Amino acid sequence: MPAPRADYLRHAITCLAEENKTLTQTQICEALGIVDDKRKRRVEKTLSRLITKHILTDSEGIYALNKQYVDSWERTKHLTIEVGDKLFSTKNLSTETSSSMKIVKDGKEHWLTTLDIAFLTLFALQMLMEECWRKRILLVGITKDTSARDFKRQLIPIMQNEGLLKAAVENEALAALPNTDRMILQSASVLNPEKVAPPWSLIEYDSAFRTMKADLDRGQGYVSGIIKNKIGLEKAFLKTYVQLSQAKSDPLLRSNVLLIDRLAYADFDLKPECRLALWNELSDGTREPVEVFLYKDKSIPNKMQNLVMSMLVAMAPVNIPEAFGHNKALFVADKIAKWNYSQFKCVVDSTASWILNNHKLRKFIFYMSTFRERRASIEQARRENR
Repeated sequence: MPAPRADYLRHAITCLAEENKTLTQTQICEALGIVDDKRKRRVEKTLSRLITKHILTDSEGIYALNKQYVDSWERTKHLTIEVGDKLFSTKNLSTETSSSMKIVKDGKEHWLTTLDIAFLTLFALQMLMEECWRKRILLVGITKDTSARDFKRQLIPIMQNEGLLKAAVENEALAALPNTDRMILQSASVLNPEKVAPPWSLIEYDSAFRTMKADLDRGQGYVSGIIKNKIGLEKAFLKTYVQLSQAKSDPLLRSNVLLIDRLAYADFDLKPECRLALWNELSDGTREPVEVFLYKDKSIPNKMQNLVMSMLVAMAPVNIPEAFGHNKALFVADKIAKWNYSQFKCVVDSTASWILNNHKLRKFIFYMSTFRERRASIEQARRENR
């Protein structure tokens, strides 16, 4: 990661320079597996842009990472951890600023914005992925309510275009299916109780499928990005849908279908039988390979999916009606989060009432509140006076 294609090419070259210190253009192309002339020209243009931005240095055709960026990732990780400890760890309370949501810059205090937090969250995710790979920790995401449609709109058409489906699916039949993947699979499970018995799972497929579609104009083996021909990062996460439970008294009473997203692991997933090689043609005619993970059918062994399913089934509660077929640990965590929210909401509501009833802040409230907020408060007062 990342693959040497499209917008990710400059990142792949930068990572390569970070690992190998000094490289020539020929060595870069060889390391990235680039042999096509058009792709080599893209490498040359990318190198030129990286030099212009002072990310790489050029010494008679030998490229190296600029010294100020050599330890940038370590510095970024240190900054992310420092801010995270300041926000969430009581052991690291700092007296440098008046609030944990402030940082000192050029001798002055500045508030951390939501954009700052979102930006640091991206680094935290990358750090989490690296830590999971290093320590062999299983990272799994569960979505209870989802409106995703990539299984219907992207995966099935691509598999049909590649000849990977046993039966052809007509476009009219595909369009007549329910609008979301969860409802399609929920309906298929209920309408075929003898053939589909929980717990079950679909095949796992690369999360990059949600950003690509079959390129019918160029035929088999070609895909394009849904938006501006941009395809997301592949070989990072795999997703699937699962249904974990059914009632003993009524087999048709089944739990909701859940979307499962897990981190990919090279030791288990980087196998020839679960990789699909595709092509993406850019606007300048350059053909670039897109290799994604796809467990084409149930005959391909998938130890990671077996482990995930065994864990999820074991953690699905049978004695909690509102969490039927979901996850007990997440249910308990959600209850705790809601309790903390209710406690904090009392503080916020009390503060809001104090501000609203303070005559010194009347003008401030009028001009700082939105039209919708003013209308709601006036309508509430009108209803109370009736």
